[in-house]
Amino acid sequence: MIQRIQTVYLLLATIGSGGLIFVFDLWKNVEGISFFVIDAFNSGNTWLLMMAVLFFISAFLTFFTIFLFKNRKLQFVLGRLSILINFILLGVLIYFSQNLSGETIVSEKGIGLVIPILSIVLVVLANRAIKRDEELVKSVDRLR
Repeated sequence: MIQRIQTVYLLLATIGSGGLIFVFDLWKNVEGISFFVIDAFNSGNTWLLMMAVLFFISAFLTFFTIFLFKNRKLQFVLGRLSILINFILLGVLIYFSQNLSGETIVSEKGIGLVIPILSIVLVVLANRAIKRDEELVKSVDRLR
């Protein structure tokens, strides 16, 4: 049942975590240079590298979850894991955009900081739809 609504939500979360990071910048420094997620691989900072890896893990996990439609319980658990990863990612992003004064001077925040929040909302909606499907299947099994 790949044509369910949770597939749309999970696909949008995958596009957000894996695709929009190349379009929207995370922040601009004092010189006006935009910082994208891909720039974290060249920075040499382990926290920035962890942030970029978390973006890609989140995108891969939500994409992989789409194809587990036959095992709804595992799909639900992986959705929760994706939510947890996005919360950790959000914490790392807030840390870098607010508290680092010596290594990264952030003068303007970008729209890319909202991507984990968007991903969290979409995965929560997908988990609600997965739970609804699971309850529907259980109710039909009781009738048999």
